[in-house]
Amino acid sequence: MGKATGFIDYKRIKEPERDAKKRTEDWLEYRLPMPEKDLTTQAARCMDCGVPFCSVGMEIKNGVSGCPLHNLIPEWNDAVYRGDFFEALQLLLKTNNFPEFTGRICPAPCEGSCTVSISEPAVGIKSIEYAIIEHAFKEGWIKPNPPEKRTGKRVAVIGSGPAGLACADQLNQAGHSVTVFEKSDRIGGLLMYGIPTMKLEKAQVNRRVHLMKQEGIEFKTNCDVGNDISLTELKRDFDALVLATGASKPRDVGLPGRDAKGIYFAVPYLTEATISQLEENGGSVLSAKDKNVIIIGGGDTGADCVATALRQGAKSIRQLSISSEPQKERTTKNPWPEYPRVLKNDYAHEEAKAIYGKDPREYLLSTTAFVKNEDGRLIGIETVQVKEDLAKQQYQEVPGTEQFYEADMVLIAVGFMGATEDIFENFNVNKTKRHTIEAAKGFYRTSEAGIFACGDARHGQSLVVTAIAEGREAAREVDFYLMGETFLP
Repeated sequence: MGKATGFIDYKRIKEPERDAKKRTEDWLEYRLPMPEKDLTTQAARCMDCGVPFCSVGMEIKNGVSGCPLHNLIPEWNDAVYRGDFFEALQLLLKTNNFPEFTGRICPAPCEGSCTVSISEPAVGIKSIEYAIIEHAFKEGWIKPNPPEKRTGKRVAVIGSGPAGLACADQLNQAGHSVTVFEKSDRIGGLLMYGIPTMKLEKAQVNRRVHLMKQEGIEFKTNCDVGNDISLTELKRDFDALVLATGASKPRDVGLPGRDAKGIYFAVPYLTEATISQLEENGGSVLSAKDKNVIIIGGGDTGADCVATALRQGAKSIRQLSISSEPQKERTTKNPWPEYPRVLKNDYAHEEAKAIYGKDPREYLLSTTAFVKNEDGRLIGIETVQVKEDLAKQQYQEVPGTEQFYEADMVLIAVGFMGATEDIFENFNVNKTKRHTIEAAKGFYRTSEAGIFACGDARHGQSLVVTAIAEGREAAREVDFYLMGETFLP
């Protein structure tokens, strides 16, 4: 690397952010760009380790370790250290179609497996990636790059999330004519409607979609495949189909009082909040303004609900998790290079603390019932404290710890249960026990000839970076299916 002792000489610098309290007054991105002088020293912290585990994407104990895209992280860190952002860009684009997305919203499993992180804070890989791609857009280096010739083959990609977009981008570069179908009114899937604008401004999504249009990809919105267009029609008009519809079936909580008015799933809530910002005069029906909000679920989606409710003017916010509070440092049961299951202060939690004076998260709490009034309107929830039984790998209620929490709105953010049922009905594809589309990794072929599947629809709920990786790999298999050979990476 450029500076062999950089990881000793320089400390990690956290990427700059806007003031936690002030930024809740708008919906703009909460991050700020890191000064170039800081970027070069941060890149210098990348050590000349024998095996760059940051680039070796794999699953360990059902968690992602390293980059699923196998990004050439040490190489572009070295280029940034030398001040050669153009070379860094070329290295970055070899493996990642959309670094402007991953540089913003990826939880950075690469940093969890960084060799420096064994004893020191990891190299700030995510902030460097973000800087490379934004520098490239600023300099005008990112331009439409349509294929030189077409193969005459047509491919339909169903779903425009990160997996679908990555697959479409790769297939287009291979010379196939690609049409992306999206049932929503805008392209992007969860990039558009599932991730709040303060993490990913929608102009960034539209910027990339515009480039893909210039490169020859056709997009069709407001098209519910199976209803607006049949499988028979698709097979007639296209040589191959790719299902990248996501794992959008939400996991519910079957508790007494679940039918109370005021209980919503997280993603529809986040979707309405985004629509209200994008549409003129678009007031969100699911507003948290002046309400006591409780979010059930301790993950990233729950945190996004916290940040959204803050900006809508919630009276109070609690985020409840049945799990115990993570440790601040790795334990012996979570060794490097596993994904670090440690306590992190998300942007949303920092904001809530700035507004309300305390962290909104509460742990080892199980919701037992929803309480409603005579009109069927939610007025609160009943909970009980639990303790972990590590031997039986389950939670046990602690008698005498029952408690009532006042609530006008409850948001359920406890994950997803695979693809929606209409996918299997409309496309005649087999499903797994996890309610995902049956298609072996590495081949991505479903039980129906000529139909492939990738992303969360095949894999189950995962990371954006995993979805992009799956989209790229599926594109390679589709290209081989169509042409008998493939040169896609």
